[in-house]
Amino acid sequence: MKDITVIGVDIAKNVMQIHGEDSNGKVLLKKRVTKDKFLSNLANIPKCLIGMEACAGAHYWARKLQELGFKVKLMSAATVKKYAEHQKNDANDAKACAVAVIRKDIRFVPIRTQAQLEMQSVHRIRSYYVKEKTALMNMIRGLLLEHGVAIAQGEKKLIEKLRNILAGEEPELSEGMKSSMVSLLEELHHLNEKITEQNKKIEKVAKEDRYCQRIQTIEGIGPISASAIIAKIGNGSEFKKGRELSAFLGLVPRQYSSGNKQMLLGISKHGDRYIRQLLIHGARTVVRWAKRMDKETGAYCKQDKHSEWIRKLCERIGINKTCVAVANKNARMIIAILKTDADFDVQLAHA
Repeated sequence: MKDITVIGVDIAKNVMQIHGEDSNGKVLLKKRVTKDKFLSNLANIPKCLIGMEACAGAHYWARKLQELGFKVKLMSAATVKKYAEHQKNDANDAKACAVAVIRKDIRFVPIRTQAQLEMQSVHRIRSYYVKEKTALMNMIRGLLLEHGVAIAQGEKKLIEKLRNILAGEEPELSEGMKSSMVSLLEELHHLNEKITEQNKKIEKVAKEDRYCQRIQTIEGIGPISASAIIAKIGNGSEFKKGRELSAFLGLVPRQYSSGNKQMLLGISKHGDRYIRQLLIHGARTVVRWAKRMDKETGAYCKQDKHSEWIRKLCERIGINKTCVAVANKNARMIIAILKTDADFDVQLAHA
């Protein structure tokens, strides 16, 4: 046991598979323990490097192991899978974790604090309510369309139409159908209240956290985006450069190259879809404002270098690709701002 230099752990709901090796790759520990006895079994082992998949519960166990004095690294399941043997079982998965964690070219997953996990929970709850609200509105539109009632796009138009229907605007609708619409309208208001409640929690955290405050100075990043990003990456210490965060979030092109033929495809879409979506939506707002013109003078409202760069990019590659490019640039600037302890300066962004 004294010679163990690396340990791989496969996490399950009730049991843990432990695999320990020395510096020469010789297996010194191969054990399956219950969740309750996991920490006590490792407490007497010399402190070394531990590798685990970043799955459910991994961040909790990583913090507990760090408290015992171990150096813990989390890796994505896709990364660990490359080093697994053909047979899928807990022992082979734990061994793959031990093999992968000592590689120098591995991208590790930042271990999240309790506060980060709580903030991530708020975002997931909010996303759930938003999806439920979208599904509800689509269902209402579909049901009314079957009765010949078409509703314009937008939540305001939907609520306005429902109120008019309940006021007697559509006499062909039966009382039973109108009664159903009353219940659905109440449910829609209830979901809006729940979303507002989660938004207030997010805004409060974004206002108090210094990292969130700093990256909110970037155009296109608000309280929701800022808090989601900090909940995911913390202070950004795991990323040496901004381009690493862009790749981590799937905002860089996929490659399909061979020999002298170099081919770049669409963005890879690796990593967190939710954060990537927030960054691109924020970038759309930035692009829209950069292209906005003064009605009286006919000149662009924003004349800074960043806006000029966006307009030229729109002319060359189109609006959609420009939005992705702006999201990519924002991801790079996030790391630069977190590492330099400075605010975003639109003039320095294109210096």
